[in-house]
Amino acid sequence: MTGKNLMVTDKSRKDDKSRIQSIVKMMSILECFSTINRHLTLAQVAQLAGLPRPTAHRMLSAMKEIGFIEQDSRTSSYGLGIKLFELGNISLANMDILREAKPFIDRLSKLAGESSHLGVFNGFEVVVVEREEPLERQSRGIQPIEASPAHCTGVGKALLAFQRPEVIERVIAAGLKKFTTTTISKAEDLRKELAAIRKRGYAIDNAEHQVWVRCIAGPIRNSSGHVFASISVTGSADRMTDAKISSLAPLVVQTAEAISRQLGYESDY
Repeated sequence: MTGKNLMVTDKSRKDDKSRIQSIVKMMSILECFSTINRHLTLAQVAQLAGLPRPTAHRMLSAMKEIGFIEQDSRTSSYGLGIKLFELGNISLANMDILREAKPFIDRLSKLAGESSHLGVFNGFEVVVVEREEPLERQSRGIQPIEASPAHCTGVGKALLAFQRPEVIERVIAAGLKKFTTTTISKAEDLRKELAAIRKRGYAIDNAEHQVWVRCIAGPIRNSSGHVFASISVTGSADRMTDAKISSLAPLVVQTAEAISRQLGYESDY
């Protein structure tokens, strides 16, 4: 290889490295935002992303140009742009989980006689992307995609329990808001609860997010074995007794495992 070709190769490698570094910085900025941190100042973004302030400002300006970030003209604070919402909807529409899980969700709701929900993890919260209601309680209105806390919902805890320790600690650091008297709001208590979930294979929401709601949820794995979604049976606290939850546990776990297999996951046992 000639000296000229070596120079071209070195330049190409440096350009590739620079592009990768820019993408990593962009992702670190996007991950600063959540339903808790909807709007952030430049200083807050720089601190949360671990970037120098000039670098954060340069990246934010570039991301504004492509619609990933929006800036409030009154406060100068930043928020996620509409382009991400559009891309997110396209991504959800093409997710295998929605297509593959729908028959299982419908069947689970019918067998349990209660609502069933499908959630995916976004790194901080669980996003409910599909649900099915029993025929007698179905509504005709459009049911929007919604985000729920990971630390105090069935679908959330079933997801969070199987994440890497650093992800769990990140959720804890973001704050464990207390919604009801049974919400787990202490870090050590949540760690113990997640360990118990891993041991028994399913999560229970004991009216921890809404006082009148209890549910049971199981983890869903992708083809590589990573828990990225969960499915639940949800009902009013008066109907979802301890006895009913115990009887539904095998059905929920079996449904979650069936969806996982449908997605290509192969268990060792």
